[in-house]
Amino acid sequence: MQVVVLIAGAAAAPLRPWTGPDDKPEAAACKAKIEELIRASGAETVAVALGYGTEGEILINPDVSFHAASTMKVPVMMEVFRQADQGMLSLDATLPVKNDFVSLADGSHYSITSDSDSEQSLYKKIGQPEKIRQLVRLMITESSNLAANILIEKVTAPRVMELMREIGANKIQVLRGVEDEKAYERQLNNTTTARDLMIVLSAIDEGRAVSKPACGEMIGILLGQKFNEGIPAGLPPSGIRRVAHKTGSITGIYHDAAIVYRAVRKPYVLVVLTLGIREEARAQKLVAEISRVIYEYSMNGPLIAAGASNADGGLN
Repeated sequence: MQVVVLIAGAAAAPLRPWTGPDDKPEAAACKAKIEELIRASGAETVAVALGYGTEGEILINPDVSFHAASTMKVPVMMEVFRQADQGMLSLDATLPVKNDFVSLADGSHYSITSDSDSEQSLYKKIGQPEKIRQLVRLMITESSNLAANILIEKVTAPRVMELMREIGANKIQVLRGVEDEKAYERQLNNTTTARDLMIVLSAIDEGRAVSKPACGEMIGILLGQKFNEGIPAGLPPSGIRRVAHKTGSITGIYHDAAIVYRAVRKPYVLVVLTLGIREEARAQKLVAEISRVIYEYSMNGPLIAAGASNADGGLN
């Protein structure tokens, strides 16, 4: 198990290593609890990134690269909205629903198996048009692989990557659609780090990704997430207004990346990436436990100012 921890001050400043318990006692206690949870889980690697905008961060393995699973659908959504803002497409335009895609590995054609997709209704619409806005919603809230591939083909992976670099997410890789087995065999995979997903969600929350209205709409979509066994499950029923997040999972991998909107304090971004826990329920439990520890730290740690970013939870 690999655990490397950095605790830093303002996000805008260069990261400085944590130097001891007298440096930041609340953060040190939070770090120790998370380390204990990671050791007990038996996970191969766990990464955690907690961001308060400019207020401070806790980073555990922030730059370790993981298979991104479905978390890569958030950057795809961002590029869809960027192209809509630039007039390259309309969210109310339609795309044909199809199940025929080109492999990144060799240009051959492949299709997605519906039984491995968490969303089924779109397969009944093959050959029919569907609005881009609805495809985005299905891709995020129900993690539709079919919708993701249709949208990636439309906006293109290189443009997604260009946007990621523009916002400072320098290691995330969105190379291809889902279930491209030939590309997978050649290790041409979508990957991410906890730090980069934190940067992505922070940019959305703060209205810096694309435009502020677009960010508000993206947050609204993320708030509709149907899979809530990870970060939201570790939060108390009171004190939390809502959670905008995206999960991702494949065999031995479970991730959750969230903007947590609190009732009386500023929101925070939390990303937890896990590798090596084969039972998904156990991985979800670990993420929920880490979420609980982070929430307790957030209410007793350095961030105590009231307020919220990006229009009070992204609905304005």
